[in-house]
Amino acid sequence: MVGRPGRTLLSWAIPVLRKARGYDLVVVDAENIAGGSGLTPQIFNKLIRYGVDAVTLGDHCYRRQEIIPLLDGDHRLVRPANMPPGAAGKGWNVLTLENGVKVGVGVLMGRLYMKPADCPFRAADEMVSRLRRETNVILVEMHAEATSEKVAMGWHLDGRVSAVFGTHTHVPTADAEVLPGGTAYITDLGMTGPYDSVLGRNKRKVIRSLISGMPNMYDIAEDDLRIGAMSVTIETTTGRATGVESIILRERQLKELEAQVGKVATDGDDDRDSD
Repeated sequence: MVGRPGRTLLSWAIPVLRKARGYDLVVVDAENIAGGSGLTPQIFNKLIRYGVDAVTLGDHCYRRQEIIPLLDGDHRLVRPANMPPGAAGKGWNVLTLENGVKVGVGVLMGRLYMKPADCPFRAADEMVSRLRRETNVILVEMHAEATSEKVAMGWHLDGRVSAVFGTHTHVPTADAEVLPGGTAYITDLGMTGPYDSVLGRNKRKVIRSLISGMPNMYDIAEDDLRIGAMSVTIETTTGRATGVESIILRERQLKELEAQVGKVATDGDDDRDSD
C-alpha cells in the first residue's frame, strides 16, 4: 500500500471484498502506507478497523520510530524474520481465526540489492519449523528486489507452507500458481495505490530526477487507484493450497462490486497527518 490514496481505497474496499468473497483472513503489507514510507500506530489501528487481520512490514519497518513499541507488543504486526538478533519486533506469529483455525504469518527479507540482513533461507527454515508446531496453515511474505531470490524461496518452501507471496517492487507479476508440493506462489503482488505513477510516486518528478540526475522530493501520486493482491484457498488440515488467484482491481471495478453487495459502513480515512 502506498500513502493516503492506497489506504483510502483500502478503507472501503476491504469490507466490500470480505462481504463479496467471504475471505477468512486479510493480510496487508503496510511499509509504504505513512507518507510513502513506514507505518504509524494510528494508521495500524485504522487498518485493523477496516478489517485487516495481520499487518506486515519490510525494509522500511523502522522508518517511523513510533511504531517500535507496537512491533514488540502486538502479535498482528510482523517484521522480517531475518533481522539481526535484538531487533525490535517479531518475524512471525500465529493468529486464531473466528472459526478456530490457526494461521502462521511470517516475513522474510531478501539480500540481493537490499539492506544487509541475515540469510532468509536459514531464517525460513527456523521460522517454518517453529510455526508447524502450532499449525500447518502458514503464509510467508518474501520482501525482496530480485525475482530470482523470490522464486528460489518459493521452491525452497514448497510443500512446507501454504503460500509464499513476493512484495517490494510494487509491480505485479503474472505467475500466480500452486507449486507441486501444494504451496501457492506469486513473485510480486504489485501495489495498492495510484498506478498513474512511478511505483506510487509523482511520475513527472521521478522522470525529471532521472533525466537531470538531481535529487527530488517524490510526492505520492493520486490517480488510477487499484488493489494489488492475491487470494488463496487452503485446506486447513494439511495446509496445502488448493487454489490461487492474482487480483488487480481498479477503483471502478470495486465500486461495481460494492453496488452488487451493498454499501458496507466503514470509518473512512481521516488521518491527515501523513500522506
